[in-house]
Amino acid sequence: MSDNTEPKKVSLQDAIRQKLAQKKEQANTGNQSSAYFEGGPKAMKSQNNKKPNNQRRRTGGS
Repeated sequence: MSDNTEPKKVSLQDAIRQKLAQKKEQANTGNQSSAYFEGGPKAMKSQNNKKPNNQRRRTGGS
C-alpha cells in the first residue's frame, strides 16, 4: 500500500510534456480559465506605428 501513497517520480521532460498536453487539451475544449483568453481572439494590430520626426521643430531648423 505504501506504493500508492508515495508520489511517482517523473522526469522533468515527462512533466513538461504532460503539462503541454494538458494545455493543448484545454485549448481544444475551450475551457480557458486564464484571464488572458477570456476576451476571445482579437484581430492583430500592426506594430508599425512610427512617429514623425520632430527634430526640425524642436531644434528650430530651417
